[in-house]
Amino acid sequence: MKKNVGSIDKVIRFLVAALIAVLFFTKVITGTIGIILLVFAGILVLTALVGFCGLYSLFGISTCKVQEKK
Repeated sequence: MKKNVGSIDKVIRFLVAALIAVLFFTKVITGTIGIILLVFAGILVLTALVGFCGLYSLFGISTCKVQEKK
């Protein structure tokens, strides 16, 4: 898998996931929507750790700066 998630994108994904987790565990978001958002937060963390996003590859997006070899 070619990495397509850049550093700034990773930080944003971690922050959004942390915000969703805090809102869920403080019971601001609850029920089915809360669980769906928590799963989404888990996916954000996973893609940030791996550095690869399947949706990005489908749409041809890359936020990862690639250094060309000379």
